[in-house]
Amino acid sequence: MGEAAPVSLLVFGGGWLGQAAAREALRRGGRASATSRDPATRAALGGAGITAIDPADPEAMAEAVRAASAVLVTAPPEPVGCPGAKTLIPALTVSGAWPDWIGYVSSTAVYGDRAGGWAFEDDALNAATIEGARRVKAEKEWLDAGRGLGLTVQLFRLPGLYGPGRSVIERLRDGSARLVRKPGQIFNRIHVEDVVSGLFASMARPRPGAAYTLADDEPAPAEVVMEWAARRMGLPLPPEVDWTDPTVSDAMRRFYLDSKRLSNARAKAALGWRLKYPTWREGLEALLA
Repeated sequence: MGEAAPVSLLVFGGGWLGQAAAREALRRGGRASATSRDPATRAALGGAGITAIDPADPEAMAEAVRAASAVLVTAPPEPVGCPGAKTLIPALTVSGAWPDWIGYVSSTAVYGDRAGGWAFEDDALNAATIEGARRVKAEKEWLDAGRGLGLTVQLFRLPGLYGPGRSVIERLRDGSARLVRKPGQIFNRIHVEDVVSGLFASMARPRPGAAYTLADDEPAPAEVVMEWAARRMGLPLPPEVDWTDPTVSDAMRRFYLDSKRLSNARAKAALGWRLKYPTWREGLEALLA
C-alpha cells in the first residue's frame, strides 16, 4: 500500500501511542504536534522534534488546530466526557479550521462481554464497565460533533496494546508477571506499530462516521501467551492465581469481565491495512530480537 501525502498531525494526548503516531508523521516527512499537561513530557516531546502544546493554552491550541491536516485524540475519557472534545471542538470552531481527518481512539470495552464470541463494529454496544461506558459516551460526543460541524470523524476501537518496553516480556523479566487463569477467557491484543499503521491507512482513506476495530489475527487466552513467552525466554512460569484472587488488582480484574474475539476484517477491507505482526508470536519475537 502506498503512503499518503505527508500530514501535519496534531495529537491530543501525547502519551505512548500518541508519541508513536507523532514520530510516524515525522518519519513520513510530515509535521507533528502533541499536547501534554506535564512540563517534563512537553520537554521530551520537543526533544523528539514534536511541537509540544499545553492543552490549557487556548491560543496555542487554536494555532495548532489551524496548522493540522489530521487530528488524533488519544486522551482517555474523564467522568465528565472526553477532554479532547472539550478542548478541540471549541478550538476548531474558533479557528474555522477543517482538518481532513479526525481520529478518536476508543476501546473495545464498548462491545462488552460476548462470552468468547465474535464482536463486529456494527454490533450493539454493551459496555460492562464504567470505563467502557465512558468510551461509548466519548464516541457519541465525537460522532455528534462530526455530524454537527461537518467534520470527518472516525473511531478506532483498540484492545490491549503492547510494544517496546510494554509487554509480557518486561513483566516476566522483573518478576511482576502472574499466570491468571479464568476458564474460557479470550483476550485480544495488537502491537503499537500496527495501530499506528492502521491510523495512517485511514488518513489516506478518510470515511466520516466510520468505526474500525484494530486487533491482530489471533485472539488467545492470556495464559497461553504468558506460557509461550516464558518458554521462549527460558524462564520459569510465574506464580499462578485465580482471577478472583485478592492479589489480582481491580484494574486487571476488569479485563476479565469481557471475553470476546475481535474481527479486524473491516479495517483490512476498507483501509487496505496489513499487519506487520499478524499474531502475538511475531510481535513478541520482534521485541525479543
